[in-house]
Amino acid sequence: MEDKNTFAATGRRKESVARVSIFSGKGKITVNGKQVSDYLMRESLVEHVKAPLLATDTFGKLDLECKSTGGGLSGQAGAIRLAVSRALVVFNPDYRTALRRGGFLTRDPRAVERKKYGQPKARKRFQYSKR
Repeated sequence: MEDKNTFAATGRRKESVARVSIFSGKGKITVNGKQVSDYLMRESLVEHVKAPLLATDTFGKLDLECKSTGGGLSGQAGAIRLAVSRALVVFNPDYRTALRRGGFLTRDPRAVERKKYGQPKARKRFQYSKR
């Protein structure tokens, strides 16, 4: 893999971290050694990951190798999407405008709110009793 022209980037979403390497090929996408559709299981998440490639018209021209850890499938899909977008910018800086316009280069800052003491969850309260 190192002998090819490889471009790598990291993406994060919720508790997930993804490291993506892109290189020229036939459009094969693997996540943790599995096909992307086998790993992510939902078609909507697979489309989520492919979106930056479709926006830059590179789908089917580049191979992606992803390593993803932490969180759930939705968070991992978001992390992979951000990493793919960042790697495409390293691959070709001209893609930046198209990716920025599509919102693919913005890291989603939303994460789970912490649980507060005296409450069962982050915002849920214990039932109030007047007497």
